[in-house]
Amino acid sequence: MHYFDTHTHAISSDTGTYPSKPLGGTHSQWSRQRPADADQLVRSLDAAGVERAALVQASTFYGFDNSYAADALRRFPDRLVGVCSVDFLADTAVENLRYWIEERGFRGVRIRVSDGTTKVPTPGSGVSDERMRAVWDYVSEQRIPVCIQMHSKDAPKLAEVLETRPGMTVLLDHAGRPDASGGAPYPHLAEIGRLARFEGVHLKVTPPALRRLDDEPGADATEVLRRLVGMFGAERLMWGSNFPASEGSPAELRDGIEARLSWLKGADRAAVLGGNAARVYEVAVGAR
Repeated sequence: MHYFDTHTHAISSDTGTYPSKPLGGTHSQWSRQRPADADQLVRSLDAAGVERAALVQASTFYGFDNSYAADALRRFPDRLVGVCSVDFLADTAVENLRYWIEERGFRGVRIRVSDGTTKVPTPGSGVSDERMRAVWDYVSEQRIPVCIQMHSKDAPKLAEVLETRPGMTVLLDHAGRPDASGGAPYPHLAEIGRLARFEGVHLKVTPPALRRLDDEPGADATEVLRRLVGMFGAERLMWGSNFPASEGSPAELRDGIEARLSWLKGADRAAVLGGNAARVYEVAVGAR
C-alpha cells in the first residue's frame, strides 16, 4: 500500500525566524500542547510508512505567513507538498498566491470558511463573496487544488462558485463536516451531497470528521462513509491524519481511518489511501 497523507501541519520552535501571528489572534490548542516541526513530521511519516504528505499551512499559528512551510518544502521536496494560506479578500490576493505557488513551490491553497468556533472569523460573506472572484478565477485557470474548511451548510455558497468554474479542484477539509444528525436515513447528508455533481470536489476523511460523526447521536460513522462514497465515488475521497493537531502518531491516526474503510475493495481503498491524492497533487507514490 502506498500512503499519501493529505492533512498535516508543522511549526518551528524558532519564533525569532518564524514569528507567530495566528488568525483570529488565538493560538490553536495543539500548537501549545503538542507542536511538531518539519523534522519531527517527516520522522513520524517514516515510522508510519507514509511516502508523501500535504503540509497544510498552520494558519492558527502563522496566519498568512507561509515562510516556515515554504522552507520545509525546500528541505523535503520528495516527501512534502505544500498548501499555503492567503487572505482571499485582500487586493493583493492573486499576487500573493502567485508568489507562494510560482516562486516558493506550494501546490495548493487553503481557506477557512467555518470551523465551529469564533476563533477564526468567516472571511467576508463566505466563499461566494464577490471580492474573492479573482482568486477563484486564478486557481481554476491554473488548476490549483483548494482546500476548504467549512460546514455542509456552506455548500450552497460553494456551489455558486463552482457553477461557473465546474472543473475547479476542491478538497473539503474534514469531509466538509457532513450533517448526520438524526441518524439513518441521514436526510441532512443531502447538504454535502449537492456538491457531488461537481467532479472536482473531493472529501478528506480525517480524525476530526470521524469524531464528529461518532459524537452524533444515532449516527454510524462507517455507514456515513459508505453513503459518502455512494455520492462522490471512492475516487474522490482521501485520508488525512491531521497530525499533530489530532492526538496520536500518523500511524495510529491512519490506522483508525483505515479500519473504517475495511469494507472498500482493494483498488478503491488504495485510491483513498494514496492514489487519489497523488493524482490531485500530480506527484508519484510508490517510487521510493
